[in-house]
Amino acid sequence: MDGQLLSIEHLTLEFKTRLGVVRALEGVNLSVRRGETVGIVGESGSGKSVLAMAVMGISESAARIRSGAIQFDRQNLLSLKESALRKIRGKDLSMIFQSPRTALNPIRPVGKQLGDVLKAHAGIPRSQLKQRAIDLLAQVRIPDPQQRYFAYPSELSGGQCQRIGIALALACSPKLLIADEPTTGLDVTTQAAILQLIHDLARDTQMATVIITHDLGLAADYCDRIVVMHAGHVVEVAPTQALFDRPSHPYTAKLIAATPDLVSDMRHLVPIAGNLPDLRGTLPPCRFSKRCDRYHQDCEQPLSLKAIAPNRAVACWRPL
Repeated sequence: MDGQLLSIEHLTLEFKTRLGVVRALEGVNLSVRRGETVGIVGESGSGKSVLAMAVMGISESAARIRSGAIQFDRQNLLSLKESALRKIRGKDLSMIFQSPRTALNPIRPVGKQLGDVLKAHAGIPRSQLKQRAIDLLAQVRIPDPQQRYFAYPSELSGGQCQRIGIALALACSPKLLIADEPTTGLDVTTQAAILQLIHDLARDTQMATVIITHDLGLAADYCDRIVVMHAGHVVEVAPTQALFDRPSHPYTAKLIAATPDLVSDMRHLVPIAGNLPDLRGTLPPCRFSKRCDRYHQDCEQPLSLKAIAPNRAVACWRPL
């Protein structure tokens, strides 16, 4: 790893809705080094996918970035025009979406869709597009790639569609891949194969990878470092092994306690009490305070992510 590739600084994003303004991200800081695999974990609704969409520049029309910067490969993505962003997306910066079927064009053969990406970003001659697309299908281990080139998404299994999504994301050898819940809806065997495929390709190409997941076990197996999000805040950042050995934020500890493992039975799992707060209206500095066993009056003071050890930071007045 030879330096920082992605740097998100004090990012605040809101959604304007009929029921009020939703503060989906607040003061988010995050970095990814070249060749590194970073996991972003947290409950559904914690802001993981919203953050990914903001990085890609494809947030919903109701979204407004109120402050902050997203630096990618020495460029502030938030200052670029859409035409400039299009040259980066799909080439240097790619994403695997949660639902592979909805991410693919249902009325165009998957091989042609790969060719579209290659033609737009890789500058490959038209005469070579088909063979390069077939090579990509083989790279993501699609059986009989010459025939699958002509297949439509509806003719493929969920696992095969996910592999097509990976092929699309990797077609132009991106510097950074964002994988948003890349194994959603897949069986356990296919999940392992998909994640191992991403891991192997990242290792072979020195591609930086961000894996977004609610599954801490998955993050433990494949990530160098983990970012924990709760209700639009980054609450802890740590190397993977250090985070599991000794979590610092009470929320992280509860996430780990609620995660199944291969040793304990299901009776040892401890659910996290309560729900994520309503992100409209007045919110406390710590959005986990209402669910936290360690709550104290100090928790009502302004809060920020602070270093507690080399490569470790936590946003908590009373860390573990």
